[in-house]
Amino acid sequence: MDNYTTVDIDILNTSCYTIPQSHYKKEVIIFMRVILRSIYLLCLGFTFILSSHSVFAAQKNQNVKKPQDIKEEKLVEDIDIIRYPGSTAMALKARQAIVMDYSDGKILLEKNAHEQMAPSSMTKIMTSYIIEEKLKKGEVSLDSTFLVSEKAWRIGGSKSFMPLGEQVKLEDILRGIIIQSGNDACVVAAEGLHGSEEDFVDVMNSTAQEIGMKNTHFANSNGWPAENHYSTAYDLALLGAWLIKSHPEFYPIYSEKNFTFGKDQKGNPITQGNRNPLLYKDLGCDGIKTGYTDEGGYGIVASFIDKDRRYIMVINGLSSMKERAEESAKVVYWVKQNFVNKKFYSKGDIIDEVPVWLGVKDKVQLEVADDVFGLSVRSEQKNNVDIKKDIPSSLPAPLRAGDVVGKMIITIDNEKHEVALVAKESIEKVGFFKQIVLYLTSFF
Repeated sequence: MDNYTTVDIDILNTSCYTIPQSHYKKEVIIFMRVILRSIYLLCLGFTFILSSHSVFAAQKNQNVKKPQDIKEEKLVEDIDIIRYPGSTAMALKARQAIVMDYSDGKILLEKNAHEQMAPSSMTKIMTSYIIEEKLKKGEVSLDSTFLVSEKAWRIGGSKSFMPLGEQVKLEDILRGIIIQSGNDACVVAAEGLHGSEEDFVDVMNSTAQEIGMKNTHFANSNGWPAENHYSTAYDLALLGAWLIKSHPEFYPIYSEKNFTFGKDQKGNPITQGNRNPLLYKDLGCDGIKTGYTDEGGYGIVASFIDKDRRYIMVINGLSSMKERAEESAKVVYWVKQNFVNKKFYSKGDIIDEVPVWLGVKDKVQLEVADDVFGLSVRSEQKNNVDIKKDIPSSLPAPLRAGDVVGKMIITIDNEKHEVALVAKESIEKVGFFKQIVLYLTSFF
């Protein structure tokens, strides 16, 4: 290329040649100058093309990604995470985690979910459950009072500041446990309900076995570090779901953001906030309980609703409150981005019709009694749906609108739903003479 760039510009002016203009016409000179200028411009153009090609080739080589570079750019998926088929990859800092569909117990995500861990103050979910069970059975009331013993008053960790030697209402004790995570409130409740914390713990463990918490053992009522005190993310998710199903009348307490109880040294009321970080974000969370110990790290059992479907989440083993808040929100967003509560049937949809014997109308339509929803992965376009109807071949009059006359079993991606089928309208029985005619007609 250097050979092309050394063309003497003076050639264009023909200054290096002596051409007697008397021998040539003026037009010939002009023509030669045009030819020389054209050759020069072609040389420059060719030089530019070669240079550009070299630069482009160099850039192209620089932009080619090596296989290891591509691998490094991919999302780093946690190898310990088991995800629902079709859901997106993610990574978690938590040592243990689980996401459970509340309606049927389907596991959407898990990481070391059956690994024994310190449940910390998430233990208090069982304590509050037992209190609520006593309230539900009428064995105690929210106005019942319990004495604050020295053992309860002296316990360390998070406190509700129960006053030593005084009687405290069970309503305040329950809120102290749920909202303030009071270790002292747990001991007061345990001693007040069963005489001693040890006897109360026996009830905790027997209740855990009844619920199906097969890998859990409690040593105290509040989660204070102790030998042989353990649970798993899976077991705590079961407990959270069981609490909501069993005691919906008390569950709103778990979403309360603060509670005022006790007094400081100056006599001022003490207000403490709920430690659940998801309650302060618009993510559909309405409970349940956080926990922390040095051994277990920071954890949370949370429940949230997305598109009328409830989920239970447990994460544990995080290094700070900030990390717990970020990780729990990340899991909620993951669920919202991956799953949808799809409606397959609406209440009132007509499913079939059956003959009516001795009715003023020959047939009655059957409709779905309730909405039928199924959990779907957003990335999947189709669901495997199997429908089985259990309805009689005919129905005797009279019928009333809303009478349950059959059922439908719907299996959506291996998730079974049973829904009642009801009569769409009322159908009266025909008169006596009409009945005789119908009987004779059927006989002959």
